[in-house]
This record gives sequence, C-alpha cells and structure tokens, in this order.
Amino acid sequence: MADNTGSWWDDGEDDDDELDPYDESTIRSRPNPKGNRPRTKIRPEHADARIARVLGVDRGRYTVLLDEDTDHERQVTAARASELRRNPIVNGDRVAVVGDTTGEGGTLARIVRIEPRTTLLRRSADDTDEVERVIVANADQMLIVVAAANPEPRTRLVDRYLVAAYDAGIEPMLCVTKTDLADPAPFLANFAGLDLPVFTSREDNIPVHDITEALVGHDTVVVGHSGVGKSTLVNALVPGAFRAVGIVNQVTGRGRHTSSSTVSLRVEDGAGRHGWVIDTPGVRSFGLGHVNTDSILKAFTDLAAIAENCPRGCTHLPDAPDCAIIEAVEAGQLGEAGRARLDSLQRLLATFAR
Repeated sequence: MADNTGSWWDDGEDDDDELDPYDESTIRSRPNPKGNRPRTKIRPEHADARIARVLGVDRGRYTVLLDEDTDHERQVTAARASELRRNPIVNGDRVAVVGDTTGEGGTLARIVRIEPRTTLLRRSADDTDEVERVIVANADQMLIVVAAANPEPRTRLVDRYLVAAYDAGIEPMLCVTKTDLADPAPFLANFAGLDLPVFTSREDNIPVHDITEALVGHDTVVVGHSGVGKSTLVNALVPGAFRAVGIVNQVTGRGRHTSSSTVSLRVEDGAGRHGWVIDTPGVRSFGLGHVNTDSILKAFTDLAAIAENCPRGCTHLPDAPDCAIIEAVEAGQLGEAGRARLDSLQRLLATFAR
C-alpha cells in the first residue's frame, strides 16, 4: 500500500532548506475599505486644458468664455475640480478648463487650475475682521460710482474704495451720478488733490461716450453704494445688460440691493474696440481689515507727497509730533479740502491703530 502520509506539494526536498527571500505569499494586506484606488497627491498636469475667462458664478457653476475674440468664441458652463474647493474662483479670473468645452446645452466642463493673477480686489466684513472676501481678479481699473444726492454722497466710503484700489494696484476713476439733483462741486472738492479722472452724469445726459473711451482695452470693476445709479449706468454702457434697477427709500435715504451677483459684461465703442465691465452688487460698507496700513496713505497721493518730510515712523494721527501733513494743513497750505482729506486719512489710520 502506498505511503500517503506526505503532503501533495512534497517534492522530496529537505524541509529545512532556506526559504525564498522574495517569497511574499505569507504577507497579509488589508483590503481598501472604500473599494476604490488609493489616493495620491500627484495630480495630472492637464496639458490639454483651455484657458478661459470667468464671467459669472452661480451656486457652484461658473460661466466661462473660451476662445475669446475669435470666430469660435463661446460661453461654457463649468464646475470646480475637487482639488480647488478651498480656492475661491471669482469674476475676472483666467482658469484652465478641461472636459466638454463645446458649450452645448446640458454639457459641463471642469476647472482644474487658476492662472496667476495680476491684481486682486478684496474686502472684509469690517476693519477688525482679518478674513477677506475676494471680489474680482485681474481688474486694472476701478470705477467708483457715487450719487450727488439721494442718497447723499459719502466721502469716507469713497476713501475706502481708493485705499482698496491702491492696495490692489488698480487705477481708480470716479463717476458722480444724479447731478441734476445737486451740485457735485462741494463733494468733488474733497478729492481735488488726487490724480483722479472724474465723470459727471445726470438722468438725461449720461456721458456714455466719454466713459466708454476710458473703459475700452481695460478690465474695470464698478463699485458703489446701493442706490447710486450704478446699474443704470451699466445698462447705458452695455445695452442689453438688463441689470436690475432699484429705487431709494425716501425715509431712510438708502438704496436697495438690486444687483445680487457680480457679472462681467463686454463694453464696445462702435469702432471694433472693447473692454470688460465687472459689475458688483451695491454695498453700504467696505471693510479694510485685510489692507496693509502702509497702503492707506497711498490712496491720498497729495498727502503722501508731503508725508515724505515726516519723521521716521510718523503715524500722521492728531498727536503725532512734527507731522509734516498736520503742519501743512494748519498752515493753510491745503485749504479746507486738505483739512477734510487729512480728517479722512486720520479716521482710517485710527481704525487700524485700535
């Protein structure tokens, strides 16, 4: 009778032979509990991605413009890739897009990269809030819209816009609307010392041609207090924009937020040239908690020139010793407008000094 005591894999070799050092048959591996492939930090380069301009953002969907200024220009709806979920994508951004970029109904592309930005306009909830909110990217101009009356113009709000613009490296311009209701000269006197292009507008005479000439070839962000006529101005500059127009409360003097989203609109001059207007919702406050205090003085270029004669480390506040700006104002060198501008500068500096 045959001996069946041995195992079937016994090849007659000595069991004491050294095990194969490369044998991994006894290693146990834990299965992936999620049943998917292991995550990796290596992301695809997306070398075939197309560069597009962000025109609008709506509930996680982005309207982007592909093949700008070509015969194949088209708008595409895109979603943000998961690796960008902590990176804000805003109007004016240039982004890399992959996937279905035909722009046909029901299609969805994917944004996989944000291109380097040239400028970034930001604001915070208030001056003590260090959490910033990104408003617009890559704008090179800011058009500040303020009403001569109804609502009354707020000099200090304009000062804040100027600070934010200069901090971001954006050139500011000013448009005063509703000049048929009040003379804008007293208000504009507060900015006489600034190299600030100024436009005046009234309901029956909006300077569309002059403003358009200043906008072509640029990306311009339009900002202003609620109710100043910003949407009316944008609708005149961009026929067919259909931005909602509201009214001012006669009791409180405040405007109602009619534009609820930021959108990019193409403005054309009729001669084949164009620029982009980025219309933003109206605000009643503009926090500067994110701004470096050194940037505040840059908004007051007339005072900044005098500040070069100040002692090192001068705060320019009322108790600052030997402040050249204060001495110039007290000597009457800058007139009443200079005194008002120094007051605005000191109020902003005092806010950050708290």
